[in-house]
Amino acid sequence: MSALVTFGETMLRLSPPPGQRLARMGSLSVHVGGAESNVAVAASALGTDAAWLSALPDTDLGERVVHALQGEGVDPLVHWTDDGRVGTYYFERGSDPRRPSVVYDRGGTPIREATPVDLSLDAVRGADCVFTSGITPALSDRAAATAADLLATAREAGVTTAFDVNYRSKLWSPAAARETLVDLFPAVDRLFVAERDARDVLDCEGDSEAIARGLADRHGFGTVVVTRGEHGALAVHEGTCHERAAFETETVDPVGSGDAFVGGFLASRLDGADVPTALDRGTATAALARTTDGDTVQLDAADVDALVVEGEDGDIGR
Repeated sequence: MSALVTFGETMLRLSPPPGQRLARMGSLSVHVGGAESNVAVAASALGTDAAWLSALPDTDLGERVVHALQGEGVDPLVHWTDDGRVGTYYFERGSDPRRPSVVYDRGGTPIREATPVDLSLDAVRGADCVFTSGITPALSDRAAATAADLLATAREAGVTTAFDVNYRSKLWSPAAARETLVDLFPAVDRLFVAERDARDVLDCEGDSEAIARGLADRHGFGTVVVTRGEHGALAVHEGTCHERAAFETETVDPVGSGDAFVGGFLASRLDGADVPTALDRGTATAALARTTDGDTVQLDAADVDALVVEGEDGDIGR
C-alpha cells in the first residue's frame, strides 16, 4: 500500500511558447498536471511511496496521463471508462505587466461521475495519509460526494487526512465553495489554505496566524498551514505557531508550486519530520518547482535539503 494516496483530476496542459499569445500561437507544448497528482509527484520525488486515485477514459490521451505519472514514480490507481474525455487547459505565460491566463476545457471528464465503488477503497484504508483539494468537489456534486466519502473512509480507518482549499474562481463562487468545503472539514486533519482564499472563501479575518488559529479552533484541525506567496508560509500545530520565509526564486513557470509545497510538507511529515522541518522542505520544494517548466516538480530530496541548509535561518517558532 502507498503511504500517500491522492484523489483528483489530472489534465493535459497546452501552452504556447513564452512570449506568444494563445490567440496567435503557432505551436503548443504539452504537460500533464492536476493539483492532486502534482502533490503525489512532489511527495514521490522526496522519497514517499505515492498513489493517485482517479477516473480516465480508456484512450490514448488517458494512457498519456498514466505514463507521465508512472514516469515520476507515482502509482496511478485508475478507473477506466468507455466514454468521456481527458480534460485540458490552456496556459498562457505572462510577464509584467501582462498577467498569465488560464482557459479550461474540462467538461465531460469521467471523474465527475466517479463513485467510491469505482475507486480503490483498500488503497485509501491502507494509506498513512489521504489527500484531495477543493478543486475536486468543484467539478460536480458527484465528485464532491465521492471526495467526502473517501475522506470519511480514511478517517474511519485511522488514516490521516489532508486537504488544500485551492480555490478556483472559474469553477465556482466563493459562497458555493464555502458551503461545500465546510461540510468536508470534519473529516480533515491537516488543512492547507492560501491566505487570500482564507479571506475570500472562508471569511477569515486578521493576520495569517490569527487565520490559522481561528480555523484550527473552529473546525478542530490538528494542523493548519497558511501559504503566503512571496512571504512564505505559516503553520499552527498543537497550539504552536511556526513560520518559514520564502526562498528567493527566479520563476520559469509558477504553475504547480503550491502543490509542490503541499507534497513536500506531507512527504516530510510522513517521513517523521516535525512541523518546522516540514515547512522548510515544503517551501524549498515550492521554490525549486518554479525554476522548471511544467506543472510537476523536477527535483529530488537532495536538491530540497541542499536549499534548506542554505536558507536554514528562515524558520521562526513561537
